[in-house]
Amino acid sequence: MAPTELAATAAPAARGTPDAPPPAARRPRQASWRWRLRRDWFLLLLGLPGLLLVVLFHYVPLAGNVIAFKDYRPYLTVWEAPWVGFENFRVIYEGDPAFLNALTNTLVISLIQIVVVFPVPIALALLLNSLLSERVKRVVQSVLYLPHFMSWVVVVAVFQQLLGNAGLYNTWARAHDLPLLHLIGNADLFLPLITSQAIWKDAGWGTIIFLAAMSRVDLELYEAVAVDGGGRMRQLWHVTLPAIRSVIVLLLILKLGDVLTVGFEQIILQQAAVGQDASEVLDTYVYNRGIIDGNFGMAAAVGLVKGVVGLGLVLAANKIAHLFGERGLYSRW
Repeated sequence: MAPTELAATAAPAARGTPDAPPPAARRPRQASWRWRLRRDWFLLLLGLPGLLLVVLFHYVPLAGNVIAFKDYRPYLTVWEAPWVGFENFRVIYEGDPAFLNALTNTLVISLIQIVVVFPVPIALALLLNSLLSERVKRVVQSVLYLPHFMSWVVVVAVFQQLLGNAGLYNTWARAHDLPLLHLIGNADLFLPLITSQAIWKDAGWGTIIFLAAMSRVDLELYEAVAVDGGGRMRQLWHVTLPAIRSVIVLLLILKLGDVLTVGFEQIILQQAAVGQDASEVLDTYVYNRGIIDGNFGMAAAVGLVKGVVGLGLVLAANKIAHLFGERGLYSRW
């Protein structure tokens, strides 16, 4: 081989080929945390205030769960309250009728929200994504997003003014001798009422995440399906839904973590009209027994069990997501 050819072949080796990893990439994983700390110290410093806020307002208050094992009274400090062990958990393991009623209502409402309410933002996002006119899409999005910024007090008031016994519809129906709609205050229709309120308020806002995921889909994939003779349904089934599957799984895991939390403010505002038998859930049970009745220890015990169960559901759902090949809420090491 000629000297010039030797020099030409040796030069890339001297400079380092593209396939050769940099020295930092070859560091052992066990010792890389020190190198990452030196590299990312400024980013860690910027995130330190947020970390302190999370620890201060989310983790430090967890120490207050100790009152679940004490006979706590407001005029006593936490340490002065007498220790009662698992006495406050008796309503759970002995099956207090009021607690079982609240638990049943909570599970029923959560099931309805997962089966009925959760898919609505996905369907809305698919419909908005199919609109060809960007101007029409923006107008529809603005209309759908608006109810999210209303408080539950306003939402409940709007439904009462429209569908209440003295609301707009019934007033018009009386004037025209039409059947009246007894929806507000009817215990038998309480579940459809709160479901429709949840859809109207939050379904539009929930489409933002799914639309963002759909915007990342390569348009050439739709063209490839169209070239193969596939219509809109095949494009939806083979391109769009697989692209947002990981987002759906992630949000479903988070939803399962809140399966025992079904909206305290929405329900407590309408509980007086329908009664506790139809509307009592775990959150309102804790409020009514803890704040109203003054049984703070028992309310803390119920809240503690609810949090532990929610954590277990999140971990279990995330494990199932890993089994199906999804990243889930967090990835395995």
